[in-house]
Amino acid sequence: MQKQGKEAEIKAIQWLEQQDLQLLETNYFCRFGEIDIIMLDNNMLVFIEVRLRSTSNFGGAASSVTRRKQQKIITTANHFLMCRPQYAKHHCRFDVIAYESSSVQSSPVWYKDAFRT
Repeated sequence: MQKQGKEAEIKAIQWLEQQDLQLLETNYFCRFGEIDIIMLDNNMLVFIEVRLRSTSNFGGAASSVTRRKQQKIITTANHFLMCRPQYAKHHCRFDVIAYESSSVQSSPVWYKDAFRT
């Protein structure tokens, strides 16, 4: 599954770049958690969680970003901002890119502003 997850992240980056977002960093990791992709959408800093689910038996890819996972992403994003003061004045958004089938060849579902702090 790790290989498919990495492939989903690469495809998500390619797709988001086609939507005119600019890649800043991938797999930002700190002791609080990990953020899959960090991009700029004009002057908006976007923290992106990529999810791939082969079935929707348990609610699908997007619903797998639980409140607990959201909190970890938010805390990790705060760490990123603290370590990179050049982005401190940017507005921030939390997005989810969901692949709702086992194939990342399908188009992703982009949930802009999927959750808030």
